[in-house]
Amino acid sequence: MRRVWIRELSGWSGALALALITVAQVASSARSELLFRDADSLIVAMFSRSLLSGRPQDWAMSSVLFLPESTAFTALDTVLPLDVNGLLAVSAVCNLLALYGALRVVAGRRREGSAPVAWSLVGLGAFSLLAMTDASGSRDALELASLLLTTTYYAATVLAVVLSVGLVRRVIDRDHGGVALLVGLGMTAAVSTLSNPLYAAWATVPIALLLSVMLLRSPQRIRTAMLLVVLLIGTALGFLGRIPFQAWIANTGAGYVRPALWADSLGYYTHLFADRLSTPLGVVGSLIVVALLVLAVIRTLRAADPGSAFVAGAGWLMPALVVIGAIALGTHAARYLQPLAFAPVLALVAMPRAVPVPVRVRSLLAAAAAVLLAFGGALSVPRLVSASETTDPDLVCVTDWVNASGRTGAGQFWTVRLPKMHLDDPARLVQVDHELNGYAWLVDRNDFDVGEVSFLVEDAQSVAWDLPAPATPDEVIDCGRYRILDFGESTLPIGPQRS
Repeated sequence: MRRVWIRELSGWSGALALALITVAQVASSARSELLFRDADSLIVAMFSRSLLSGRPQDWAMSSVLFLPESTAFTALDTVLPLDVNGLLAVSAVCNLLALYGALRVVAGRRREGSAPVAWSLVGLGAFSLLAMTDASGSRDALELASLLLTTTYYAATVLAVVLSVGLVRRVIDRDHGGVALLVGLGMTAAVSTLSNPLYAAWATVPIALLLSVMLLRSPQRIRTAMLLVVLLIGTALGFLGRIPFQAWIANTGAGYVRPALWADSLGYYTHLFADRLSTPLGVVGSLIVVALLVLAVIRTLRAADPGSAFVAGAGWLMPALVVIGAIALGTHAARYLQPLAFAPVLALVAMPRAVPVPVRVRSLLAAAAAVLLAFGGALSVPRLVSASETTDPDLVCVTDWVNASGRTGAGQFWTVRLPKMHLDDPARLVQVDHELNGYAWLVDRNDFDVGEVSFLVEDAQSVAWDLPAPATPDEVIDCGRYRILDFGESTLPIGPQRS
């Protein structure tokens, strides 16, 4: 028993080192824009801060409610004395640690001749390497692995999908029992669907399809049928659970489904893939994904037991269904294709067999790997701290001016959210569109109660203002990439809300 705990603890230690190395590398690249400054990426931090303030809440969310992400971030914010960037960095490390935990569940229980801890680390290493090939600052790039490091781009859903595969595999591998695992699967499906309906597309559909095939061929028909029923019921309960949150859901996601635009969607994703192949890192990342997909297919065909076949099958079926579905529905968002990054990694933990090498050689290799990971993790901490503490003088200029003014201003979505997040009182900046209508999207609608503003914040991403009445600012404050249009004693009325 003691050796088992030592082995598991070693796995988590290695996972922590890999997480630190990966997050430090991504945070030190242009991809840091998505980690710390992107308008979309700040929703969980903004929501968490609003909850902790104790003020009344009236949020306008997208189809995603970010419930697990917000719970985790709020917990971190409560116990850690860090600023927003520091919390976002810690959250990224925690997400990768959680992925290791989910992969460890997928790898199954340790048996004679197996090495689930080692292969779980290998799986995390492959995913981390894939994330480190993501080097652009664009949210629309086909750089999918690094999205797990953010609090916004469906991290909890990714983890839930991998965990669901692991829970199903654990039930399949058991000779009897497994009630707790079935309950865990149902709860995972319910909470994940409640928070993000994409869980149904990423997990429920492919897992249900695989279980249906197994139901026709496997001698364990009752157990397989129970898994299928629990998964479907959990997903259905998740959709029902969204009903009380309808007032907060500003967009159900139905508008994203446009089958008539499938050809445009195909062209869009083809263009993203071509861009991915235009850089050496992109080529490396693409080759990693292709190699893992081939391995998943091979291991599906060669699997010696149903559990291994199921995991390997999920490794290639999930990406295939998601890509086909995304194109067929006419979508235009790279983030929907994230199974292309995480699902193929399942091939590495589908059959976690121990490599037959002498004990002395295995010990030396394990010791060398431990030293390298520890050294790399230790060196990555100051890199990560430095990346999270990078000063943004333009941002500071805006926040200092707004804090000192004691007045309320406004700005457009892509411009205003970063300054809004870093203000002493986020309500001092109201989110509007270019016509000064309240833009109720991923924001607390109580902000619009102020009714009028006396200055506007703009940058290169802002659409030219079309104000309801002619207005000339008394002063224009230059803050680098930002400009503050100060109307002094004059005020501008905020128009009706839209999303």
